[in-house]
Amino acid sequence: MKPIRLMSGILTVGFWTLASRVLGVAREIIILALIGPGPLLDAFVAAFRLPNMFRRFFAEGAFNAAFVPMFSKKYEAGEDPEKFARDALNGLGFVLMGITAVALIFMPALVYATASGFAGSDRFDLTVGFGRVMFPYIFFISLAALFSGVLNATGRFAAAAAAPVLLNILVIMAMVSAHYGGHDVIAALVWTVPLAGVAQLGLTWYAAEKSGLHVRPGRPRLTPDMRRLLRIAIPAALAGGVMQINLLVGQQVASNFDKAVGWLYAADRLYQLPLGVVGIAVGIVLLPDLSRRLKARDDIGGREAFSRAGELCLALTVPCAVALVLVPLPMVSVLFQRGATGPDDSAAIALAVALYGLGLPAFVLQKVLQPLFFAREDTRSPFRYAVWSMVANAAIAIGLAPYIGWIAPAIATTTAGWLMVVLLLIGGRKMGEVAQFDDRFRRRAWRICLASAIMGAAMWGTLLLLGPLFGMAGLRYLALVLLLGVGGLVYAFAGQSLGAFKLSDFGNALRRKPR
Repeated sequence: MKPIRLMSGILTVGFWTLASRVLGVAREIIILALIGPGPLLDAFVAAFRLPNMFRRFFAEGAFNAAFVPMFSKKYEAGEDPEKFARDALNGLGFVLMGITAVALIFMPALVYATASGFAGSDRFDLTVGFGRVMFPYIFFISLAALFSGVLNATGRFAAAAAAPVLLNILVIMAMVSAHYGGHDVIAALVWTVPLAGVAQLGLTWYAAEKSGLHVRPGRPRLTPDMRRLLRIAIPAALAGGVMQINLLVGQQVASNFDKAVGWLYAADRLYQLPLGVVGIAVGIVLLPDLSRRLKARDDIGGREAFSRAGELCLALTVPCAVALVLVPLPMVSVLFQRGATGPDDSAAIALAVALYGLGLPAFVLQKVLQPLFFAREDTRSPFRYAVWSMVANAAIAIGLAPYIGWIAPAIATTTAGWLMVVLLLIGGRKMGEVAQFDDRFRRRAWRICLASAIMGAAMWGTLLLLGPLFGMAGLRYLALVLLLGVGGLVYAFAGQSLGAFKLSDFGNALRRKPR
């Protein structure tokens, strides 16, 4: 995959991920307006996090970190990749059925382990009930992740990237229909989640069939390839487990404060917008590309792809981080403050957004650095680094909570994210030049930061001029568009003038569509 095609793949995945994340923000706007921060939202967040936690643990994290490089190499060498994918599907499906059955039986214990602050309140029983409805989502979405991995490894990114859009579309439709039909909005939200998982699995399976990859369910078999897959996946699963422990520590701390789970969740959704568009897109495209290059011993091409991916990440996320840190309240108030969500809620969410914004470049750089290890089937090193990150996260979140309250998990998450980046950079030095950013990256990195600082100054000045408009119901939307528009234009002009990037790079990539 040439760098131009790599960029094209990243932008294709980024486009669909952007659509999903924008719809995700729309979903949160509706949830906060119709349900609002409080026991119902806290219970939904805690219950919805359970299948998503296990999904990232088994499918998108551990499983794909091991499966995608192995499948990519078999596909490149013509070593019966369909058989390998079929065996992986059967094994993963068998494990998921067992996990789902155990979770449904022991849901109260699972809720207590992840949100003990809910014990003794209505939030606990609500979370148990919601969890039993939504947990089967893990089965469908994890199998969809496998088919997405198959499609991504063969350079077919669009369908896999578009699948998450279905969840948000279906959930939004269900909530709006329930509201205007006089039905229970939270019930519609909860029951639509597993149905959306079925839709996502159906889309990715159909796309794989259309592309000529016929993967059928069958009896699980422990073949030599499956044993090798397990050997690689287990350390990645442990690493994924460590990252999920970080989330759970934050939720445990937040569960002891009224509305805090909902506030942090809303802030997380907002900063996840640029993280998903850039970081996840880069990771999805870069991993199979690096795996193929290593198979072909193309270290020069691997370094080029790695450096361009890192360059793109900085160019798109540093300005987003600056905006999230400098002007979070206008964004939060315009997007979320309505219905059941008031000014105090907006102020709390905005504080968390600013703290998460400080860590945004780190969260994205992790998506660039980790494929270096996964492409070499090295999942042990990221696991060791993740353990250190977990220790730092837990110490900060638990240690600071008695002094600064519910916001401690946000500070801990950002600090642990930067620690993980430092450890990945140090570990990458052992891989030689392929894991080192090239001269072009180093020349452009400081220019990107300078252009972002200029943009931040322009946005701050614009906010001072437009400030009164954000208090006017009919004009605050226009004010936010103007604020973000000024920031975007200033950054584009400053970046092009300083040599931080060339706008033609993105245009060329867009003209080269991947399959």
